[in-house]
Amino acid sequence: MQRRRDLLGLGLGFIGVVIFGATLPVTKLALRQLDPAFVTVGRAALASIAAMAVLVALRRRFPRQHLKLLAGISLSITVGFPGFMALALQTVPAGHGGVVLGILPLATALAAALFAGEKPSLAFWSWAALGAAVVIGFTIHENGGYSVALGDVFLLAAGASASTGYALSGKLARSMPGWEVVSWALVVAAPVMIPLSLILASRIDGPVAADVWGAFVYLALFSQFIGFFFWNAGLAIGGVARVGQVQLLQTFVTLAIAAVLLGEPVGLVAVAVAMVVGLIVVAGRRAKVEHR
Repeated sequence: MQRRRDLLGLGLGFIGVVIFGATLPVTKLALRQLDPAFVTVGRAALASIAAMAVLVALRRRFPRQHLKLLAGISLSITVGFPGFMALALQTVPAGHGGVVLGILPLATALAAALFAGEKPSLAFWSWAALGAAVVIGFTIHENGGYSVALGDVFLLAAGASASTGYALSGKLARSMPGWEVVSWALVVAAPVMIPLSLILASRIDGPVAADVWGAFVYLALFSQFIGFFFWNAGLAIGGVARVGQVQLLQTFVTLAIAAVLLGEPVGLVAVAVAMVVGLIVVAGRRAKVEHR
């Protein structure tokens, strides 16, 4: 039974990863004509409207007892992650960002230990650390030496924000449906995000191409909202740390979509790194994770 639950959690997490995997390339497309601040605020505003519609239709009551936790989730996934990611993608290719964010599983495991009461085993930490080391090595190689570019700093900040939000979401998703967690987190952000998005929208110069608006809508409805239906459910069922390791496979999705959507070249090194981190996910899947 537990094995089935673990596999279900990993499966749901993988669906979320596929949806999230398009986020960097689609953000890069949106940034061709839209300001990073508007993309960050606007996607949260549109997603919050969709969330409110769903909550009203299903007659859900606001869980006041979880307000602080929801505020933390909101700050992490509606402001921190998309904001830092948009800043990073002004200077780095989406494919590069996808590989650098391979650090997310290790960060998520750490956040799970700090915020979600999970206790990964030494074997688990070893596999997670190996994956992080491969990603850091790739970053250094891409930058041509032992240095970290400003875009990489923003990507790491985005990863820290996302992992914190994932851990808090996974914790709360144990007591309410995963879709409801992200919906209420968006509602908490709505009083700030909606007015700001209207102000920033009024400053957009000239007509915006249809594909750019399409990218913006994807970010709002899928990356910011629907993707978390599957992701939060997977975290609650399979555990934050364990399911978080599936994020290493997100690199494949991001590289493929960046190549098709943006025409970004995919080098052999990037492909090799993606394959290695994928093998690390498989190898580390059975490492033990306890709950405190």
